[in-house]
Amino acid sequence: MKRRTLLQGIPAVALLSPAAWAATRSENRDGDAPDGASSVYELRVYHAAAGKLPELLARFRDHTIQIFNRHGIESVAYWTPTDDPEKYKTLIYILRHPSREAAEANWKSFRDDPEWKSVKEKSEANGALVDKVDSTFMVLTDFSPRVVVEK
Repeated sequence: MKRRTLLQGIPAVALLSPAAWAATRSENRDGDAPDGASSVYELRVYHAAAGKLPELLARFRDHTIQIFNRHGIESVAYWTPTDDPEKYKTLIYILRHPSREAAEANWKSFRDDPEWKSVKEKSEANGALVDKVDSTFMVLTDFSPRVVVEK
């Protein structure tokens, strides 16, 4: 599935959590945060190895998100597609970073985290969970609606 098709299928209301919405409300309309840093969102699409999506989801649920939090990586939302062929092999999520530079630093500290290395190694004892990762950095437009997702 092409990323454009995927994004067109996700309603704008689904893209922001209440925390992310509140953060965008504190930014100026030109995207600059009060401290001068520009917030960025990162769309990540994980293409799971055959039959490995349940294990990948468990790794995120039980470990990855907590480690993200420790390294300043803010989760906005996570999705799995409802339609074939992506239904059983794709994880889609959006992260928020204070800036592109912060994103790079946070990812480096995450990858270097001893707990993450251990979790990754143990979860991949029977083979890699992910075949491919697509990552796209984005900024909100000045006309983007500021919406709240119900939980």
